[in-house]
Amino acid sequence: MIPKRIIQIWGGTAEIPLLMQSAMVNVRLLHPTFEYMLFDDAKIEAFLQELCPQYYATYHSYQLPIQKFDFFRYLAVHHYGGFYLDTDVFLARDLTALLDNGCVFPFEELSTMKFFWERYGMDWQIGNYAFGARPGHPFLAAVIDNCLRAKKDSTWLEPMLKGVPRPLRSPFVVFNTTGPGLVSRTFAEMREPIDDMRILFPDDVCDTRKWHRFGGFGVHQMASSWRECEALPLRRLRRAWDAWVRHRSLCASRLRGAKRSLETTLALGSGSTPSIRQHG
Repeated sequence: MIPKRIIQIWGGTAEIPLLMQSAMVNVRLLHPTFEYMLFDDAKIEAFLQELCPQYYATYHSYQLPIQKFDFFRYLAVHHYGGFYLDTDVFLARDLTALLDNGCVFPFEELSTMKFFWERYGMDWQIGNYAFGARPGHPFLAAVIDNCLRAKKDSTWLEPMLKGVPRPLRSPFVVFNTTGPGLVSRTFAEMREPIDDMRILFPDDVCDTRKWHRFGGFGVHQMASSWRECEALPLRRLRRAWDAWVRHRSLCASRLRGAKRSLETTLALGSGSTPSIRQHG
């Protein structure tokens, strides 16, 4: 159901770091029969102008490159189908075993966001550093719609920032307008069943060593180069605050046990979580 295609992005004029070149070569060596597509700025421009002109202005209206690349990855996979991988994702094995799914996303980490805890009883988030889908999958269509909604409607975005001190909100705005927070909210609010979607949960969601993995297939290096522009004192303050909130949330999550499933999510939340298959 997912076509044999790998999609990656490297925008800007900077040379690709050697570590990321290694990850990208590894991806290609593991998938000799897959089509490989690397989008730079020129190819992104051509894609938007020729295939998705309705999203051209939205793409260029984002202030940060990471928001543009987040938005583009959803457009590209929705159009072509295949797997998107960040350039700092290292794979240990090929992705052939995932081809029979309609859509597959990784478990990111346990969430510290009050919004998810209080509205959905959901203490975990979906990652967007690696995912796959068949062309035109409805979940990606909903993610794209929510990117547009988050940009136009501040009242939709504001509840997701609840509890985050205003001086520390900048990265959280990115997470929740185009990143993992937005993808996770889209998942939580889907009304129609998504029978061909799969979440790659670890066997123990409370084990932080198993976070930021694409199931048993690979690991996200978490380079986060887009954060380098943040002032060092503010970065340190945010990390200290995040560590405190994460410790408190992790203690609460451990009371729920090591596993996460559709049944427990529905029991704890509002019942708006989609019906999907959830496997490790």
